[in-house]
Amino acid sequence: MTGLTTHVLDTALGKPAEGLKIDLFKLEAHGPVRVKSVVTNADGRVDGGPMLIGESFQKGQYELVFHAGAYLKKTGQVLADPPFLDLVPIRFGIADTSAHYHVPLLISPWSYSTYRGS
Repeated sequence: MTGLTTHVLDTALGKPAEGLKIDLFKLEAHGPVRVKSVVTNADGRVDGGPMLIGESFQKGQYELVFHAGAYLKKTGQVLADPPFLDLVPIRFGIADTSAHYHVPLLISPWSYSTYRGS
């Protein structure tokens, strides 16, 4: 499989992060360009397959912006005001369009982690 996928897990609640908004931007010389906005499903994934696939899956620099603060508030977790985490941006590069790029996010009210998954 080729393309860009993501998966969000709520480590504080021990389950997938359902209903978390994600914005995808391509970073161009003149500034970021929004490619799409999606919301995670009950499995913490994006419906409809990869966020980028086919002709839209191009080499370049990208940014996923996870709307963590709104999600955490919606789940009823205790947050500071303002919350410690609100928008979580992850910038990464796509160098090989024949590969699969999976960018998962592990989130809690006080921390997050990511890696290049498979």
